[in-house]
Amino acid sequence: MIKIAIVGYGNLGRGVERALKQSADMELIGVFSRRNPATVQTDGAPAFAMEELIAQKRKIDVCILCGGSATDLPVQTPEITKNFNTIDSFDTHAKIPEHYANVDQAAKENQTVSIISTGWDPGLFSLNRLYAESILPQGDTYTFWGKGVSQGHSDALRRIEGVADAIQYTIPKSEVIEKLKAGEKLELTTRDKHLRECFVVLEETADEKAIKEEIVTMPNYFDEYDTIVHFITAEELKRDHHAMPHGGTVLRTGTTHEDTKQVIEYNLQLESNPEFTASVLVAYARACARLAEEKQFGAFTVLDIAPKYLSPVDDATLRKELL
Repeated sequence: MIKIAIVGYGNLGRGVERALKQSADMELIGVFSRRNPATVQTDGAPAFAMEELIAQKRKIDVCILCGGSATDLPVQTPEITKNFNTIDSFDTHAKIPEHYANVDQAAKENQTVSIISTGWDPGLFSLNRLYAESILPQGDTYTFWGKGVSQGHSDALRRIEGVADAIQYTIPKSEVIEKLKAGEKLELTTRDKHLRECFVVLEETADEKAIKEEIVTMPNYFDEYDTIVHFITAEELKRDHHAMPHGGTVLRTGTTHEDTKQVIEYNLQLESNPEFTASVLVAYARACARLAEEKQFGAFTVLDIAPKYLSPVDDATLRKELL
C-alpha cells in the first residue's frame, strides 16, 4: 500500500480524499492543515495540524500538496520535499522553470522525488501538446480553456487585500475554435482566444476601483486577457457560483504530405475541476512512489513519466488489455 498525506484541505484536498477512496493500492494517513484540526471537516480522514507532519515522516510515502500556486506551493513544495516525496499542481505556466529548479535542488540534496505541475493544464494538456507536435511537426498548436472555473485564478483573486471571496471563469471564444477546426490558419494572441470573467465579494472597507485595477493588471493571470470584473454579494456568490465545472481543448492543425490536412483534438468536459485535478494528482502519486523505490531522486514533470507508472495494473496485463 502507498501511504498518502494530504497537505492543505480546500476544494482540491477534498477532491484528493475522494479520489483515494477509488484507489485500492493507496492508504490515506491523514489531512494536514494550517487550520485548527478540530475545525477541519473531512470525509472521514483524520486531521492534523501542519506542524505534526514531520513527526509522521516514517508513516508517509507521498505528500500530495493541495495549496495554491500564487503563494503556497512556491514555498511549500521545496520545503516539504526536503523530507518527503511530493506531488503538486503548480499551474503558473510562466514560473514553472523556476519552480522546477527550486524543487529539483531540494529533492536531489535530500534524496526525495517530487512531480510538479500535475493536473490537466499543466499536466494532461502538456502531454497532448507534446504528442501532437511530435507527430505533426508541420503545424500549429492551440489550447483553449473553459468555459469553467479556474482554481488558480480564483485563488489569486482571493489573495488580493480587500477581497473576501471570489471566483473566476475562463471562457473560450468558440468562433475561433470552429475556424481552426475548419482548417483556417490564424495568428492568435492570448487575448484573441479567451475572456476572463471575475465575480468578486469585497470586504466592507475595500476600495472597489483599486481592486479592479489590481485584477486587470495582475501579471501572469489577467494582464494579457480581456477581463470583466463583477462585484457581488456573498449571498449571490454562494447561490449562483457554487459549482466548479471546467474543461478545455488542445488542437493541433498540421499537414503531412504536401497539403494533406490533419487535425488532432483532445477535449475535456468536467463537472468538477478540483475533483478531476485531484484524480490526476493521485495517479501521479503512484508514479512518485515508484520512482522513489527506484531511487530516481529529483524533480519531474508529466513529460518525464512513463505512462505505465500511473497505473496500478502490472505491465503484462497492460500490454494484453490496452495495446
